[in-house]
Amino acid sequence: MTQFMGSHHNRLDAKGRVSIPASFRNRLKDASPDRETAQLVLRPSHRHSCIEGWSAADFHQIGAGMGRLDVFSDAQDDLTFAFYADAAELIADKEGRIILPDMLASHAGLTDAVVFVGLRDHFEIWEPNAAARRRAEAHESARARGFTLPSRVA
Repeated sequence: MTQFMGSHHNRLDAKGRVSIPASFRNRLKDASPDRETAQLVLRPSHRHSCIEGWSAADFHQIGAGMGRLDVFSDAQDDLTFAFYADAAELIADKEGRIILPDMLASHAGLTDAVVFVGLRDHFEIWEPNAAARRRAEAHESARARGFTLPSRVA
């Protein structure tokens, strides 16, 4: 599984291009079949005003789980529509840049500055002020709920 962590600020250029942080790009390359290209899938988050980013391999593996749903059920129809309809499969250029599709940039309210946030198996791309609000909400929720992690087994 690809691991993403940390927060990285970057800028969108006039053409809608943004550089993927080097550590994220390396993890995307590690997950790519040829290990030379940074292959990824971007999709609008259905929970937040941000863009989700997945290695192409992890995205397709998650999607494979939808095969357990009844093919013609409303649940399968809604979930696959929400998951795939606005997704974009991309390959970063030699400088590690991608062009964000207009629909995705609009969904996240992106103009010129962005924040890449690593979330273990995927990352998110946020408008900086929205990312700061989300960070504060997540920290407060974790404190209020007393979230802990299971202890490591030796």
